[in-house]
Amino acid sequence: MNFKIEKKLKNSLGRVGVLTTSHGIIQTPAFVAVGTKATIKSLNPEQVKDAGTQVVLGNTYHLYLQPGDEIVRGAGGIGKFMNWSGPTMTDSGGFQVFSLGAAYGKQISKITKITDPSLLIPERFDDSDAPRLAKIGQDGVSFKSHLDGSIHYITPEKSIQIQHNLGADIIFAFDECTSPTEDLKYQEEALERTHRWAERSLDEHKKLEELKNMEEVKNKADSSFFGSLSTGAPVALPLSPSACETPKKEKSADFSQALFGIVQGGRDEALRKKSAKFISSLDFDGFGIGGSFAKEDMSTAVKWVNEILPEEKPRHLLGIGEPEDLFMGIENGVDLFDCVAPTRLGRNGTLYTKNGKIIIMNRQFREDYSPIERDCACYSCQNYTKAYIAHLFHGKEMLAGTLASIHNLYFIVNLVKKIRQSILDDNFFEFKEEFLKEYL
Repeated sequence: MNFKIEKKLKNSLGRVGVLTTSHGIIQTPAFVAVGTKATIKSLNPEQVKDAGTQVVLGNTYHLYLQPGDEIVRGAGGIGKFMNWSGPTMTDSGGFQVFSLGAAYGKQISKITKITDPSLLIPERFDDSDAPRLAKIGQDGVSFKSHLDGSIHYITPEKSIQIQHNLGADIIFAFDECTSPTEDLKYQEEALERTHRWAERSLDEHKKLEELKNMEEVKNKADSSFFGSLSTGAPVALPLSPSACETPKKEKSADFSQALFGIVQGGRDEALRKKSAKFISSLDFDGFGIGGSFAKEDMSTAVKWVNEILPEEKPRHLLGIGEPEDLFMGIENGVDLFDCVAPTRLGRNGTLYTKNGKIIIMNRQFREDYSPIERDCACYSCQNYTKAYIAHLFHGKEMLAGTLASIHNLYFIVNLVKKIRQSILDDNFFEFKEEFLKEYL
């Protein structure tokens, strides 16, 4: 993997770059489409690509449970498995520690209101007072599968092994995502745990990469040996009969995977900076910025981190993707974003427009024969009206979610591309002000 900065945003941490992976380049800043189970829900890969998507992300936890990482490995990796030829990423499964553990049943997400006392998370993990599916230990996390109730134990090493089997271009270290409502004591404990897990993730990744490289060298040597036999060229005799066996075709990926370390620390400035310094001291290829954020202070937390992380390596803001957050993140030095919002909102009938979100099932759209947005070049807007899409949702037709998701994904992906271009054109702040004035 290689990352090159092409231009910096004046008086801020923002930048435009090019990230080169084994399966293609990513023009940054970029929005990463989330394909939790190796599929962008309701869309096929061609539709995802036509929306302008450069890279997709799969979920390690879900793919481990179904169909199983070994099956994905057997298919040649997540890209081949889902028929996506471009760059791919997988998360570590660490967010499931949060969403299926402490946050289970409490309606807490990546963005939460810090002032709501009902969202406070108990410090300990006692199964008697909540139907949690995950428990955190010092060495890893025990999960109860939401599919069949089976128990699984995931350590940093196990997470990296799974991700190597999934075969994405960019993978993430195993971490614990904490809520901003946690007290300082627990944030400190979780951060120390995340840092230990980061070191273990990196060690396991390097070990697996070394083993993969040794296997590739062996396969090339075997191929050269048997090729010489077929041409009649003189070769050294094998040392043992086993060396004459036909080499087996390996399913492992023939490329290097990049590993990103994850910065945590909640809302505390000292912890965020401590984490950024520690994670940046390790030999990661790039960095993820994790955590569940309070909306009002997300920009400060991101800025604290990116002022410390090495400039020459890419940064990914995990699980964030609303339009106002994209501007904030890019201005403060974020290169990549992923979020389920475009397709999740689309499947539920909420659509992005430059004037804000609309709910397509509202009565006003039943006889609206205009596209979702007149100047939108997505497939849905070029071919269908609000009235038709509203009809599909009211009739509970499957096509409804597809058309809505196409538009939403196109809207977000291309908004980031427009923001990128505004940096190149030296009018980022003007574009930001103009867009948010209409959108918010």
